[in-house]
This record gives sequence, C-alpha cells and structure tokens, in this order.
Amino acid sequence: MPAKRSPARRPTMKDIALRAGVSESAVSFALNDRPGVSEVTRDRVRRVAEQLGWRPSTAARALSGEGAATVGLVVARPADTLGVDSFFLQLISGIQEVLAERHLGLLFQVVEDVEAECAVYRRWWAEHRVDGVMAVDPRTADPRPALLDELGLPAVVIGGAPDAQHPGLSTVWADDAGAMASVVDELYALGHRRIVHIAGLPGLAHTERRIRTLRAEAERRGLTEVRSVTTDYSDAEGAAVTRRVLEGDAPPTALVYDNDVMAVAGVAAAGELGFSVPGDVSVVAWEDSPLCRMVKPWLSALSRDTVEFGRTAAQELTALLDGGPARTVQVPLPRLIERESTGVARGAEVGSG
Repeated sequence: MPAKRSPARRPTMKDIALRAGVSESAVSFALNDRPGVSEVTRDRVRRVAEQLGWRPSTAARALSGEGAATVGLVVARPADTLGVDSFFLQLISGIQEVLAERHLGLLFQVVEDVEAECAVYRRWWAEHRVDGVMAVDPRTADPRPALLDELGLPAVVIGGAPDAQHPGLSTVWADDAGAMASVVDELYALGHRRIVHIAGLPGLAHTERRIRTLRAEAERRGLTEVRSVTTDYSDAEGAAVTRRVLEGDAPPTALVYDNDVMAVAGVAAAGELGFSVPGDVSVVAWEDSPLCRMVKPWLSALSRDTVEFGRTAAQELTALLDGGPARTVQVPLPRLIERESTGVARGAEVGSG
C-alpha cells in the first residue's frame, strides 16, 4: 500500500517573515494595512505573500471582526426538486460569477422549511459564518425579513415585491403579475377561454401573485373556466395534475406551467391521454430553458436572463457589504417566446371577442 500523502502545508505569516527578512508583527501590519511599517517594507511583504500564495484565514478574519469573506444562501424546498430546476441552477451561476470576482465564498444549504431556515440564519450570525445572505422564495407571511433586520445581517431578498416595512434590506424582484398578464393576453387572442395554471408551491409570494393576476385577468374578460392548481414543482406532480384536469368534463384548451420541468412532463402526460399539443391543448412554460427546445413540440415559454438576475442580486449584496444603502431593483419583464406548443384554440375564431 502506498504511504498516505500528507496534506499540503498552507503558507503562514511566519513563512512570509522569514522570506522577507522582517518580524511577524511587521508582516501583520503590512498585510492588514495598518501603520507601523514603511511603504518599502509593506510592498516587500505583499510581494512575498503573493509569491507564496498566502491568503488570509476566514476563521481568523471572523475572530478579529473583519468578516468571514463568505455569503450565505439557504433554500427551503424539497431537495429532490432542486436538481432539475433550471431557475436555481442559473440563478446560482450568476451569483457565483460576482462572488468569484470579489473572492467571496458561497455557503449553500437546503432545509425543510422556513423555520429551519431562520434557525440557520441565527446560527450563522452567532458563529460569524457569513457576512451577509441572499433570501429566496419570499412568502406571503414571511418571518425572515424581520429576523434579518433584527440580526443586522446584510441581506438581499430575491423575488419579493418592494417592502417598505424593512428598509434595511435590499430587494431584487421581477414583475410576475405583468408576466402572467402577457401570457393571458396571448392565449385569449388565440381564442382560449378554458385555461388552467399549474402553479408551484402554495404560500410563495410569486405563486400567489401569479394566481391573483390570472384570476383578475379572467374576471376582466368574463372567463369562468380559468383556475390555478398548486404543486411542488416536480415533474411527477406536473404530470399528475395535467392528467386530472384533462380528464375532466370540460378540459382546458391551454395549460400554463410554473416551470419548464412540469411543462415537459405535462406534454408527455397529454400525449398519453390522446391530446395533441397544440391541436387540442396549448402549453406555456414559465421558465425558458434548453429543455423547452429538446421536446416536440418546442415549448412556448417566458424568457428572462436568470443568470443576470443572480448577478444583480449578488451585486446588491456586495454593495451592502461595502456600506452602501439598501435598494429595490426591478429586473426586466420576462418576454413570451412563441414556439410550436401554442396555437389557436380548437373551434375558435381568432380576433373574436
């Protein structure tokens, strides 16, 4: 058996002091940008530190009150639904781009519910684990903003509507109401009068906004066969709800899914029941992704730059860490891209009221 290799030893301030020919205290002063050493010594110490690949210890930074060089992201959703959710994968990609530029780490955790998420924030704050957090999936009755305010932890709420009650928190949000209205406008113009929205998790602020908007748009047009059904975002529930509504007495002529995974599962379920897309039922996915163009027919979908959404959220958090004011930032309205899965409702005359 080969001998176990010892882990590489990290360079220390002592190593820098020996190489630079100065005391350890001089190294500390130079690297922490404190008075007590000449500019010549400071420059020499920094060059040596760079040559040795020295980096400050995050634990030491936390103990000295200088921060953890890490930000946190907690997601309270079923773990088995996250791996196939293109929105979160792209969001985290955008967040990571900005954090990497600032040499900040991302501490990511998945929990069962919001109560567990709040417990994580309390622990991270007590242990100086993170310098700030990004909170996702705002709830209709959400305890997190008040808790983060109380802890004084810099935070950005991703996906929430502007909240005047917590002016110390930044918010990055999308107009879900406007996006849903644009979908209903298009489907109505194509003659659809029976529409089912296969929604995500109940209680999420953006889910409730979409449901309210669909209801308001239906009432405005006098449509009585329009409704929403909540799910856990999974392909299994997306398919199950699709079967249930299509097997009803008056099946919908259009289905709007809150993510791409459910939409793809819904198309398959509709085909198994003998429904053609879009001949018998039109399909719209809320999140556009490559998955929407890997099935037949290609799916009409709401398109937005989710990677940029993540970048924006991370930029707002780093601005807070730099001492900037809290802000509310709205990202561009998602745009409906029409592909092969939407068409004129069977028997409808396009342009008729």
